[in-house]
Amino acid sequence: MRIFASSWPYHEEQGPGPGINNATKYVASNTLHSHDWKKSVFLKGDVAEEVRKLKQQDGPDIQVYGSGNLIQTLLKHDLIDEFWLKICPITLGTGKRLFAEGTIPAAFKVSKSQVSPTGVIVANLERAGEVQTGTVGE
Repeated sequence: MRIFASSWPYHEEQGPGPGINNATKYVASNTLHSHDWKKSVFLKGDVAEEVRKLKQQDGPDIQVYGSGNLIQTLLKHDLIDEFWLKICPITLGTGKRLFAEGTIPAAFKVSKSQVSPTGVIVANLERAGEVQTGTVGE
């Protein structure tokens, strides 16, 4: 929140400025409880339950940017319908795992993929029902 809010309200004309500034921003934070960036709504209490309620409402897709902790919570509660992954051809050592302890088994299918000229793999993965087991290549 802090990174986005320190920049985009002042750059309406470029990048995601107009869209993100006019969108409702739902914020799950352990440290912030309010912010003056317009249309910022802070989730309180059980974040998984609050997101479940949001998903049941009409409106645009809910997107999460830059929050490994929130992603872990959403994975544990089966609240992710799609991933947009960017996989860079580099290893940096240890770090946070995308699919950490507590992630429930879930099947996904690649709905779109491409490789950039620098080797970055961009893959859109959509939920694909129950996990099917078998052998590789079947």
